[in-house]
Amino acid sequence: MSDFDLEALREQAARGDTDAVGQLIELAAEREDFEELRRLADGGSRDAADQLVELAAEKSDLDELRRLAANGNSDAADVLAELTDEEPDDE
Repeated sequence: MSDFDLEALREQAARGDTDAVGQLIELAAEREDFEELRRLADGGSRDAADQLVELAAEKSDLDELRRLAANGNSDAADVLAELTDEEPDDE
């Protein structure tokens, strides 16, 4: 996908096109693009947040899992606890 096509897809997603959001999530996951997934998750996409947790777990990216957990993502907290043998915080 060209940069132009990717930018057009981002514009569609920003206008609320859920199919475009889904395509961006899929592409970001394939490219292991944490930044794109973060942007989408921060924009409210639960699917992007789920994919970000999954990718962070696959990469054993404890810093990313901690960031997500600190922002209230219980799935990230659970995965972090599994990877570090810690109990998740009950906040």
